[in-house]
Amino acid sequence: MISPSNRALAVELIQEANQNGARMAKACEELHISVRTYERWVADDGVKVDQRPLTKRPVPQNKLTEKEKEEILTVVKHKEYVDLPPTQIVPKLADKGTYIASESTFYRVLREEKMQNHRGRSQKPVKRVPESHLATSPNQVWTWDITWLGGPAKGLYYRLYLIIDLFSRKVVGWEVWETEEAKHAETLVKKAVINEKIKGAPLVLHSDNGSPMKAETFLSLLEKLGIQSSFSRPRVSNDNPYSEAMFRTLKYRPDYPYNGFASLTEAREWAQKFVHWYNEVHMHSGLKFVTPVQCHTGEHIAILEKRKAIYEAAKTKHPERWARGIRNWKPNEQVALNPMRDEEQTEA
Repeated sequence: MISPSNRALAVELIQEANQNGARMAKACEELHISVRTYERWVADDGVKVDQRPLTKRPVPQNKLTEKEKEEILTVVKHKEYVDLPPTQIVPKLADKGTYIASESTFYRVLREEKMQNHRGRSQKPVKRVPESHLATSPNQVWTWDITWLGGPAKGLYYRLYLIIDLFSRKVVGWEVWETEEAKHAETLVKKAVINEKIKGAPLVLHSDNGSPMKAETFLSLLEKLGIQSSFSRPRVSNDNPYSEAMFRTLKYRPDYPYNGFASLTEAREWAQKFVHWYNEVHMHSGLKFVTPVQCHTGEHIAILEKRKAIYEAAKTKHPERWARGIRNWKPNEQVALNPMRDEEQTEA
């Protein structure tokens, strides 16, 4: 319950914020009250105290006594009932000629005591937090996955293996094969490391839990190359979002052959053209509309600085056309894979 003095202070703060340009709804939100509550508190001649919270209300006739509540807690902890839900406890008690309260009341008491789901040997499930990685420059974190490309007949598919750099979104390696095998993944990673000239450098390679990704021979290769493996949580589809987004972009290209590729050679030729377009032509929205190659090489910094200067000059020339500041052309300083939320950091 908020005291009259605190309400008066809250009203004063909200009015001050509103006079300085803040929206009333936002000012109220900061103090965790609604605009309607504020309006009740405020009268033309000052603060009007809301008397409703101060009203003394009669105790409901059907309210459980403390003794009855204790009886419920004693019963649910009994060896005979400790593993049973209220839907079974209440009938069993009735068979013995005992009635304490309804099933819904049992559930409410258990919820209040945080005993509804985890009594006896039952343990609260541990929430698995996805592996989180931060890239501040290219070739620190890679993500990879395999997608299926339609073949010449129904039920026949080719497999596109593709690795992208988290920071720059550049495709650093790709292969198209007829099957999903660890040996193809090994070839892909070796070529990517050689092409990027990063052998021995610290690197994280993130993927889902497919069999090629977790094969012993593949994991052994990563260890030899000094690459740290990282995996999505089991049965979680969005722990590898950058690779998934890449495949969506790929399959929504206007020239993607929805009827399937006629041969493995045709699939490889199309994939090569797509990778060239994506890396060197496509202006990526997540990179402030520079190409992945420009971001990978560092050229994007000068490009974005030039754009910023052009926008500033345009604003100086016609300031009346700019209600706010210029567009943000600041390059990304870091990119996170599955960033941890505040509550996850607290649990950790």
